[in-house]
Amino acid sequence: MSMIVDRRELDFVLFEFLGVERLLGHPRFQAYDRAAIQQMLDVGQKIAEQKFLPIAAEVDANEPVIVDGRIKVPAGVGAALSDYAQAGFFALPFAEDIGGLQAPWFLHTVITGMFSCANTAVSNYAFLTVAAANLLNAFGSDALRQTFLRPMLEGRWFGTMCLSEPQAGSSLGDITTTATEGADGLYRIRGSKMWISGGDQEISENIVHMVLAKIPGGPAGTKGISLFLVPKRRVNPDGTAGASNNIALAGLNHKMGQRGTTNCLLNFGEEGECLGFLIGERHRGIEYMFHMMNEARIGVGHASTMAALGGFLHSAEYARTRTQGRRPDQKNQASPQVPIVEHADIRRMLLAQKAATEGAQALCLYCATLVDELATLENGEGKEWKRSLLGLLTPVVKSWPSEHCLEANKWAIQILGGYGYTRDFPLERFYRDNRLNHIHEGTFGIQGMDLLGRKVAGDRGETLERFAGTMRETVAAALAVERLEPDARQLGDCLDALTQTTRALLACEDPLLRLANATIYLDAFGHIVVGWIWLQQALAAADALARNDLSDADRSFYEGKIVTARYFSRYELPHSITRLALCQSLETTCLDAPVEIFGA
Repeated sequence: MSMIVDRRELDFVLFEFLGVERLLGHPRFQAYDRAAIQQMLDVGQKIAEQKFLPIAAEVDANEPVIVDGRIKVPAGVGAALSDYAQAGFFALPFAEDIGGLQAPWFLHTVITGMFSCANTAVSNYAFLTVAAANLLNAFGSDALRQTFLRPMLEGRWFGTMCLSEPQAGSSLGDITTTATEGADGLYRIRGSKMWISGGDQEISENIVHMVLAKIPGGPAGTKGISLFLVPKRRVNPDGTAGASNNIALAGLNHKMGQRGTTNCLLNFGEEGECLGFLIGERHRGIEYMFHMMNEARIGVGHASTMAALGGFLHSAEYARTRTQGRRPDQKNQASPQVPIVEHADIRRMLLAQKAATEGAQALCLYCATLVDELATLENGEGKEWKRSLLGLLTPVVKSWPSEHCLEANKWAIQILGGYGYTRDFPLERFYRDNRLNHIHEGTFGIQGMDLLGRKVAGDRGETLERFAGTMRETVAAALAVERLEPDARQLGDCLDALTQTTRALLACEDPLLRLANATIYLDAFGHIVVGWIWLQQALAAADALARNDLSDADRSFYEGKIVTARYFSRYELPHSITRLALCQSLETTCLDAPVEIFGA
């Protein structure tokens, strides 16, 4: 049994729930069919289990250190990433004409997920490189793409994103890094960047930093931010990495999780000229960077999901094999102890994990198929609708897993009892690693502001209303299936509450009051979206159970889907109504709380 992936679950989500074969019929993905996908998954699983998983505990225990001004990491990190590169996984989602394998984004998501579950800290280097390469490919000049893209797709040069500064975390309008244009058309970058994952290391030949900076004389705030490609090493005429570009490693940050990923404070231009290349047009840096950040938000949500999957697989195996106590109806102390999975509360905690993990994974892969549809659709209303829907769901797919899959890791630890807190099992590491995803690519609160303040208010709820209509179609279909009728009605009630609350919030003209509980609104909306995902999975399972040719294992699998959908509907989904009621009331307790009550 694999501890990093459930292939039966993946088959269901991809081919039965999402029906990805409809995408494979498009010329863009003509090289991929079901057999090819399974073969690539086999390769990815083998490398993840043989190269990434065995060093996960080592890189967690032996954090990067600075030795003679250079960062030292365990030797296995470079070897693992080399195998990843040789398999072509850095190039997987990119077009063939730039050196990519032109795979669907959903396949890229699934494969990177296995590596994330096996070893989040090491997989981060690849994750950031692909995101930076996508940004370069979307907005960089032909000359920049020709110089930097192929080494990144080959996994020889890695990438980063440099946004935050010591005095400006999420408030990007307050960054002070400057970019001054020289007579040669290049920019001299000067300033400091903080919390840069993968910001320095000796694994790759070069590092391609995507840096936000302000050109002197530009507009104030975020409107004056531009985007620059700033390599760690300058590039020689023959395309090789050359002399230092004067990016100084000022220190390492030591976080509670994902310890194997270097996290750096970098000083640009401190000891000489640091040359940067403008990407796109001046003062559009935030717009461009959000291209990378939105991709990364989906990736962070999926990484959180995979950390929860790792915890679930380990705790489920432990629950099946660990004997402890007796059932309440067994009073005879001489009777043998039972596996703890026999206890109802253990099954509750397993169901909580299963509901969060499988619901979140289906949501992440649903969003990945939206990315693929956008890549294959011609311009028109259909494409604009998919783009708006993906925009609406992006804060959800980032934040819901990072909140509730972290809870799943908590339940995994609880099932193991004292062992859950030890390094004998990886569950405490999964929890520590996953806790960082709450912060990465925008906190829970920032995602709430994005959803309610930009996505919903931006078009006066039009996209949300249309999406709610799609969810109501699922409700109508499930009402016709007797065993799903109660769950369908529950989701319908939640959709009614969502509609009423959204209208009340949009009618509030005071932005402080309207957004005071934006995070609560986001969480409730996320619950409803995942409830919709689960109801759709239950419908697919009910259809499968109507067949007469199922094996016992398949029948058990599909019954598990329906039971878990019922759990989510009855134990989790009702929370959304309570949260929406609070939002609809325009509750002001948090907004009005005096600052003085929090200490001097």
